[in-house]
Amino acid sequence: MTVHKTEPGSEKQDAPDDYVPSQRRLDRERHKRARARRATAIGAVSTLVTGAVLYLVVVNAPGWPRTQETFFDWGYAREAFPKVLEGLWLNVRLLLVCGAAVLVLGMLIAVARTLRGPVFFPLRFLAAAYTDFFRGLPLIINLMIVVLGVPALRLQGVTVDPVLLGGTALTLTYSAYVAEVFRAGIESVHPSQRAAARSLGLGNRQALRYVVLPQAVRRQVPPLLNDLVSLQKDTGLVSIGGAVDAVRAADIIVGRSLNYTPYIVAGLVFVALTIPMTRLTDWVTARMDRRRAQGGTT
Repeated sequence: MTVHKTEPGSEKQDAPDDYVPSQRRLDRERHKRARARRATAIGAVSTLVTGAVLYLVVVNAPGWPRTQETFFDWGYAREAFPKVLEGLWLNVRLLLVCGAAVLVLGMLIAVARTLRGPVFFPLRFLAAAYTDFFRGLPLIINLMIVVLGVPALRLQGVTVDPVLLGGTALTLTYSAYVAEVFRAGIESVHPSQRAAARSLGLGNRQALRYVVLPQAVRRQVPPLLNDLVSLQKDTGLVSIGGAVDAVRAADIIVGRSLNYTPYIVAGLVFVALTIPMTRLTDWVTARMDRRRAQGGTT
């Protein structure tokens, strides 16, 4: 019988080469496999039955023919799809640029809110006021104020590009939410971590940079990814200023044809873009939960 280490501080004994599982264990494994197969079959059947019932309810509704013509016209879908994809590239660029800006600004605001000492009170106050204001202000109103109000001021050297103004409004709003996520992560780090860093000769800024922030960011990865998923969807709101993104491209076709199928196409494109990010969030969350359950670091 050999012994080898699987993790630091733990040992696991290998089974002997001539080990034969007992009949009870074999029966238990067969029972588990049978239960798994039965559960899968029941889930598949229930899904098919539910889908069939919903389909019959929808297609037998009195207004279904008119609804199908207005919202599910294949001809308008084929016309809208390439234009919606072309506009989606703007949404993707907004997501990448605004996402990076939101993470940086949110981190700075969170750090400002967690600074200690009376000398930093003005920074803490301003950071708290910022988060309270932009978390309470509806995003659509913020977009209207920035996209429509800033050009009305006619300020020299200030852009009137609806894409840049819309991205600015998105960054202002989402930075407030992300700042609170980062602040929760920073405050979740036990004070002993900071004390241990100080005892090793690190200053306050070094302890924050090398000890506190890495732990805080790792712990807050799932909610941060959720905020990015929401940001990806809300990039479509920049269309209120006239920017031709996926939503605006669909709106142009709808205004000409009075058929709403392009909206369905745009919605499905956004869903297709969101699903991978959502699954990534679920995977990261499950992985971190498993590590915590096994006593690993987060």
